[in-house]
Amino acid sequence: MYQNEAQQVMRVCLLAGKIMLMSGAETYRVEDTMSRIAAAAGISGSHSFVTPTAIIFSLDGAELTKLIRISERSTDLRKVDQVNSISRQISNRGITLKEAYGQLKKIETEEEAYPLWLQFVAAAISSGCFVIIFLGGWIDFLPACIAGGLGFLSTHYIHRFVKVRFFAEFVASLVIGITAYILVHAGIGRELDKIIIGSVMPLVPGLAITNALRDLMAGHLFSGVTKGAEAFLTSFAIGSGIAIILTIF
Repeated sequence: MYQNEAQQVMRVCLLAGKIMLMSGAETYRVEDTMSRIAAAAGISGSHSFVTPTAIIFSLDGAELTKLIRISERSTDLRKVDQVNSISRQISNRGITLKEAYGQLKKIETEEEAYPLWLQFVAAAISSGCFVIIFLGGWIDFLPACIAGGLGFLSTHYIHRFVKVRFFAEFVASLVIGITAYILVHAGIGRELDKIIIGSVMPLVPGLAITNALRDLMAGHLFSGVTKGAEAFLTSFAIGSGIAIILTIF
């Protein structure tokens, strides 16, 4: 394979893997997608090592090995699905690598699928619904919506200025605890514990826990343990913030 062709294959594979990893995909899924793209391009042997913070990729028959760092990770399953769709099109010879690269660059630069106000509304309503799921009363629905919505906004804005996600989640849990306490003592809510439980649910790292278990079961021990530790730290930050509020008040 010519050097420029190998470089094109590597660019497409790395960009696809980067988008998927930054959007919350499991590491084994990222490796599988990159291998399928390389195989569809006529490369029988490709090697990848994916962790939550880096991707190392190389091709047989070409003196090429590249590493890219992943500094930001979020949850955007729409982008994961779009990259999977492009991978399938490449495998079916529906598009060329050049066209695939252009589509991937467009996906990479896209903004979030939903505006902030809609995410806020979803977080607020889901917080209230979780109160009902945990056998709370309808009187606590509105307080949970308010506390959960404010907690979500706190996480979003604090993370913009402080790039330590655990600190943002810790502060958000403080905001939720204080808001819930104020609303209950103002007579708007009744059960403080149910309101807090429902309000913190949008912050709970459910996807990270699921991905950690799936990576462990797929044999990706390093990534599984890493994501499990990340989920533990997030849970610890949320629990610590709530514990501080309950201790003070």
